[in-house]
Amino acid sequence: MSMLKPLVTLALLSTLAGCASTQGPMDYSAFKKSNPKSILVLPPTNHTTEVIAPYGVLANVTVPLAEAGYYVFPVALVDETFKNNGLTVAEDIHAVSPKKLNDIFGADAVLYLDIEEYGTSYAVLSSDTVVVVKARLTDSRTNEILWQGKASAASSEQNNGNGGGIVGMLVEAAVTQIMETALDTGFEIAAIASNRLLSPEAHNGLLYGPRSPKYGKDKPVK
Repeated sequence: MSMLKPLVTLALLSTLAGCASTQGPMDYSAFKKSNPKSILVLPPTNHTTEVIAPYGVLANVTVPLAEAGYYVFPVALVDETFKNNGLTVAEDIHAVSPKKLNDIFGADAVLYLDIEEYGTSYAVLSSDTVVVVKARLTDSRTNEILWQGKASAASSEQNNGNGGGIVGMLVEAAVTQIMETALDTGFEIAAIASNRLLSPEAHNGLLYGPRSPKYGKDKPVK
């Protein structure tokens, strides 16, 4: 029990620090000037040990983009095009010049994704599935960065406090890790993180695209 208080205190301080680090308002001047209508989403680079992470993220990021009013190139077609050109590694694909990507696909903008965290981890008194994704939107004609952001989501956000004491918390943590790993809860959490990252309704998210009825309207203040 003597070790428990410092651990709990540290966890609370970390939580408060994370909540306090809110990003300032985004500068959308380059975005508005470029006015992209179509977006090419590249395969995400994966900085985790989870091999399924790129698939979980890539399957979810296209939804908020399409809902925001952009034409999104079909990921299966994009993947096949890269394979036919001998590109199968995300890092190699990210190294291709935006001009070359524009020549091949004709997209107005290119979205680069980097996965920093994905999956379920066990931490003695709690088990949590976390997804952290960074993104950068670049004009394919000028290579200018139009927008960039980072978002995260965790299964613990929806968990209720355990009233069963230390033993109950240990058992719950073990069971949560097994269940969330087996059911690939990361896929669902990736959907939440993707929406927080890209949705125009999110803080510092994308602007609405030309296919949205809200296109051209000012960015809502959050």
